[in-house]
Amino acid sequence: MDSYECSICGYVYDPAKGDEANGIAPGTAFEDIPDDWVCPVCQEGKEVFEIV
Repeated sequence: MDSYECSICGYVYDPAKGDEANGIAPGTAFEDIPDDWVCPVCQEGKEVFEIV
């Protein structure tokens, strides 16, 4: 699974770690995250993330 980086703040979503603080379990692919999820650092939407 690919990691994705927020183009605003640089936060990297690592699917192996997920985002448990916001209800995203480890092992969740970026594509499977709900569309209303936002960056846990800067609160921007999924549309500002780019594959790394």
